[in-house]
Amino acid sequence: MSDEQIKLAQIELAQVGPATIARRLVVPGSIVPNADLIAHVSVKLSGTVAELRKNIGDDVFKDEVIAVLESREVADAKSEYLAARLTHDLAQELANRDKTLWDGRAIPEQQFLRSRNAAAQSGMKVNIARQKLMALGLADNEIAALPDASEARLRRQDVRAPISGRVVERKVELGAAVGRDNLETELFVIVDLSRVWVDLSVASSDLPLIREGQPVKISARGLSESTTGKIIFVSPLVDKDTRTTRVVTEIQNADRTWRPGSFVTAAIALSERNVPVVVPTTAIQKLEGRPVVFVRTKDGFEKRDVVLGQKEDQALEILSGLTPGETVAVTNTFSLKAELSKPKDED
Repeated sequence: MSDEQIKLAQIELAQVGPATIARRLVVPGSIVPNADLIAHVSVKLSGTVAELRKNIGDDVFKDEVIAVLESREVADAKSEYLAARLTHDLAQELANRDKTLWDGRAIPEQQFLRSRNAAAQSGMKVNIARQKLMALGLADNEIAALPDASEARLRRQDVRAPISGRVVERKVELGAAVGRDNLETELFVIVDLSRVWVDLSVASSDLPLIREGQPVKISARGLSESTTGKIIFVSPLVDKDTRTTRVVTEIQNADRTWRPGSFVTAAIALSERNVPVVVPTTAIQKLEGRPVVFVRTKDGFEKRDVVLGQKEDQALEILSGLTPGETVAVTNTFSLKAELSKPKDED
């Protein structure tokens, strides 16, 4: 067969060579969010919701403003800080003036000590007011911008996203009262799905084969692609009812293919070995009960008897009959088998 004939017959070719074959334990599992990538956005003060800038399903970035609150409590705390800062600036100016006068022996030392002590005390009050603002959720840059803020901004508090991710829950409405006294304190739940966990259930009898760091292949019905991850946690506890143990695998999920709540199948690699020749299972046909492959030659294809070894998914180890570097047919091999099985007088 020529290259053109092979193309018309839709026969795909592949060069055989070495690969890794693993012995795997197959167990059920489910996708769950990575517990380290879940953020519950709560308020630290009492107030009302003035703005909701994100809704359920929206993507957010770390430190992005997702809501704005109006609060008398934050207005009082900001005013207290500004007053303390103004008092401290004046006290510090008086202390500096008195030091200059005392250095020139124009005033008694006691007066200088009193002004210096007043400056120190006012500085402590500024720090206390600053700590109160930080406890209410203000960042350093927000505190630094307070002297130039408008009066309307003094009673408003920005709520920022602690992580990048997606809003999966919004628990308040516009104008809702939030904060203390049995009011709702949680505004949003944000989940970063760029990495997710796979919760696996492993029978207690298989636990001696399982260890952290083992590679795991994850697949799901309805999804053509699969992915790989590693075991990050093996629970020391066995469920008394099911006699299974929780095993957690982490996988990458940048394109959000793997949705939390989905059921999956996990194949845990118990042992791996490199073999010299591996072919896709689609390359194998049977003639007279023996496995064969069709090797590409300059004139077409040559039937080759092979001895099969270990199988993994859609790959088969070839123990003998092929050498690395040879090219074989891997699709539509049935047509080649049919052609070979024709009686000679039909040619």
